[in-house]
Amino acid sequence: MLVARYEKPIFNTAYRMVKNFDDASDITQNAFIKAYEKIDTFNPSYKFFNWLYKITVNETLNLINSRKRQREFEYDPPARLPSPEDDLELNEMGHYLQTALDTMSYDQRIVIVLKHLLLLPYSEIADILGLPEKTVKSRLFSARHVLRKELLKQGYMR
Repeated sequence: MLVARYEKPIFNTAYRMVKNFDDASDITQNAFIKAYEKIDTFNPSYKFFNWLYKITVNETLNLINSRKRQREFEYDPPARLPSPEDDLELNEMGHYLQTALDTMSYDQRIVIVLKHLLLLPYSEIADILGLPEKTVKSRLFSARHVLRKELLKQGYMR
């Protein structure tokens, strides 16, 4: 029941961070496995959603860090945007947004995804990322500036 409820938002978050369909699928699967294995550590006074997102963010960071240790990171943009939802592939804004997100640093991307795509409040983002709320707001301010600049460069905004 939890997988059915949270699989899409977990996958979308992972995909927006790693920009690879297979890696995002692996991260999603690993996040649910870890949640199952560590369910006894879940504190019911917090939202399950936030706990699962924190696991997802950590799994994403683990993948990125392991790749950095294996070799120097080389970015190879996908030929097309693979998406679990056909609507996103057809949505022009989705394409422009993903292209703009691809140019951003991980710290910038994650705050944009959590705030504007998943519509989480600052307090939940701070909890997920383990940062003070003030830092989240500062990163979001900078990330919005970078995103706007990139969308202008692409000709999407005027």
